[in-house]
Amino acid sequence: MPRPKRCRRIGRRPEFNYFKPSGVRRRDLHTIVLETDEYEAIRLKDLEGLDQEGASKRMNVSQPTFHRLIVNARRKISDAIVNGKALRIEGGHVLFQDQ
Repeated sequence: MPRPKRCRRIGRRPEFNYFKPSGVRRRDLHTIVLETDEYEAIRLKDLEGLDQEGASKRMNVSQPTFHRLIVNARRKISDAIVNGKALRIEGGHVLFQDQ
């Protein structure tokens, strides 16, 4: 039986939750789902410039878990950009800090 997932803390809700290439109808696109915790990992590491230790503490996860989140998020974002796919932010086992 797997260990229960820890609730991941998210600093703020994403202001925007859907991105797509311009000039292509939404129904013609393949959509990739970026989970909210992956979004938060990207925000903390790449936008705020935190190191993995500080960012993992803010999210209430271990460093190896944070690293997996970053790797998965970057792969999904790269796939969306390179292959012209839509990106939707949703889901995940998260707790917003404004709650």
